[in-house]
This record gives sequence, C-alpha cells and structure tokens, in this order.
Amino acid sequence: MYNILICDDDRDIVNALKIYLQDPSYTLFEAFDGLEALEVIGREDIHLVLMDIMMPCLDGISAMVKLRRTSNVPVILITAKSEDSDVILGLEVGADDYITKPFNPAEVTARVRSCLRRYLQLGSARISPEIITVGGIELCDSKKSVTVDGDAVSLTPTEYDILKFLMENCNRVFSPKEIYRKIWNEDPLSADNTVAVHIRHIREKIEIDPANPRYLKAVWGHGYMMQG
Repeated sequence: MYNILICDDDRDIVNALKIYLQDPSYTLFEAFDGLEALEVIGREDIHLVLMDIMMPCLDGISAMVKLRRTSNVPVILITAKSEDSDVILGLEVGADDYITKPFNPAEVTARVRSCLRRYLQLGSARISPEIITVGGIELCDSKKSVTVDGDAVSLTPTEYDILKFLMENCNRVFSPKEIYRKIWNEDPLSADNTVAVHIRHIREKIEIDPANPRYLKAVWGHGYMMQG
C-alpha cells in the first residue's frame, strides 16, 4: 500500500486527481496549501507528493525547500503551461518530475508509477552489484546509500538512480535523452533541462569542486559520463 499526498488549492483538481489515481494499492491524502501539506507529511508515512506550485499560505516551491531539509520523498509538481520558469526552479530545489494542466489521466498515472518505482526500487529485474565503487564514491544498493571518501551524502530517489546508472556504466557517455529514457522510463519531451538540473545537484553533493568535477563529467555535444 502506497500513501500519496495530493496538494492543490483548487479542490476540483484534487478531486480529479483522486479519480485518476483510484487504485486498491494507493491510499490518498489531500491538502490545500503548502503548510497543510507539510503537516500531513510530518504525521503520515507519505511515499509520493503531487503538489501545485501556485498556492496561498505557502506555495509549492517554498514547501519544497522546507521539505527537502528533512525528507527525500519524491515530489511531482503540478504546473500550468505558463509556469515553465517555476518548473525549472522546482527541479532546482528538489522536485523529481512535473505534470502540466490540463491533465492527461494516462500521463498522471504513468508518472506516479514511475516515481514510486524509483523511490521504492520495485519492478527491477536487472541484477546489479551490491556495492559499486568509482574512485572515492561508494554506492550500496541494498541500503540505498552513497558515501564520498567515507562521508554519507543524501540524494533524492531520482538523483540516486541517475548516479547509480552512470556508475554502473562508468566511462560511457550518455545523452540527456538516453538518461531520461532510462530513469523516467518514457520518451523525453524536455530532457536537456530536466537532466541538467539533476546532474548539477548530484555534482554539488559528490564533487569537491562542482564547477570542475572529478567524477561526473560533461562531454560537450554528447552528454554525461562517470569517469573512473
């Protein structure tokens, strides 16, 4: 059973999303502003959050900032097409994905399943090493932990999956579209910006000098690679 929080100040949108996400394996919670969302997350074991950007009391971006101080629970932002700059900002502060109003029900359910799969590491038939090491970076998949020179780093589920994928394929270059397809399991629409934001976050956590990375390299015109 997975606990999903839907947060939007428009009750019609909350009700619509609850209809789209009717599933025996989901328990749905609701909130109508960022403050209420944080309260629900504080008292319930929430596995996924769908959160609107524009809300009273506490907007979605500000709520994301507060949430990421204590939790790596995946967040899918709810956004209007006119809020592209807000989407990038949301990804910058730790959102995992976004959906755009008006919603396509199939897209909503697919993105929710994708985020839950990454967060809970379900449905993967791939056999991976228990521990992957690249230089001073050690990833332990059973514990979902990462250390750099012995110091633990905290990654969101999406950041973890990107890092794991690149470490498993050390010294191979992957384009943003290839990374997006692998991690999000769908054809990319705007892969470059989405992947670049997550790559930057990973560098900030694993590199001594993120501007001059030792491990997570950009190969100009081609994509990204983990250098051993």
